[in-house]
Amino acid sequence: MRICICGGGSLGHVCAGVLSSRAGVELSLLTSRPEQWSSQITVRDPDGRSFRAAIKHISANPEDVIVGQDIILLCLPGFMLEKTLQQIRPFVGKAIVGSIVSSTGFFFFAHQILGKDARVFGFQRVPFIARVEEYGKSARLLGYKKELFMAAENIPQSEEFCQKIEQLFRTPIIFSENIYEVALSNSNPILHTGRLYTIFSGRENKVFDAPVFFYKSWTDDASRLVLAMDEELFCLLDVLDVHGIKRLADYYESPNASALTGKIRSIEAFQTILTPMVPVDGGWKADYDSRYFTEDFPYGLRWIREEAEAKGIHMPNINRVYEWGMKCLIRAGNTADRK
Repeated sequence: MRICICGGGSLGHVCAGVLSSRAGVELSLLTSRPEQWSSQITVRDPDGRSFRAAIKHISANPEDVIVGQDIILLCLPGFMLEKTLQQIRPFVGKAIVGSIVSSTGFFFFAHQILGKDARVFGFQRVPFIARVEEYGKSARLLGYKKELFMAAENIPQSEEFCQKIEQLFRTPIIFSENIYEVALSNSNPILHTGRLYTIFSGRENKVFDAPVFFYKSWTDDASRLVLAMDEELFCLLDVLDVHGIKRLADYYESPNASALTGKIRSIEAFQTILTPMVPVDGGWKADYDSRYFTEDFPYGLRWIREEAEAKGIHMPNINRVYEWGMKCLIRAGNTADRK
């Protein structure tokens, strides 16, 4: 099986190591920094396992690595999806194109650029929590998911394909033919944006004494807000007849805000994750260049909001959080190519 990964971020590193360590997989990589990549990569997981694997072709030129692939996997932030799909389109051929996460517009962009008949698939949530150790050489897989929700379109023998993906990612796959079940996620687009709002709203320029732990210091205010946003999302999902997404309260086995706070604070893989902040004189301020802002508002929460507007569904909490986040991006000058 010939697989090309597009993207050299943390998920690109971990997927490269994990997927290419499987027998019979020949891996290529499309990255803007090919000169910084080694043909050998090592990925370590929480169980002490190491995945040592080889990358056959590494290039910044799509034609070099896309032609002749069986699977093309986009490990990219939302703002790079549209441009990358346009770049690879002439070379895709019969390949199946997938996205490591679909809540940043993958299916919507794929329909526009590759066409309605394109063979595509995408995950609802990222399969791994990933961090780079040494760029182009090693990375850490910090946590697996119990299961992965995946949707696909126009893929023949979809059950067999699903089994292949399950083997590649070493995680059980729950398959859905309804793309909205993965395209309108309540993961990062709600968890990240709601939490950012409770940290920085009214304190957009505040200098904090120290970086804030994003999950480890999660608050009841954040839990109440994300649960309210989740309820609004489910009003939309009911109209779209989508049933494969779990409510946040069910996913985290937390019947109320206090329980959700305790659950999120206790997740081992989340313990070291910091709020996106940058050092300044006297402390730390919000980092509006972070993907938590540049991706999760204009390429995450945006799609929920647009679908709701099209269906005439009122979302006061989601609208408030979205409008606040977009104002932060505008003030920071991060508005190019975003809606």
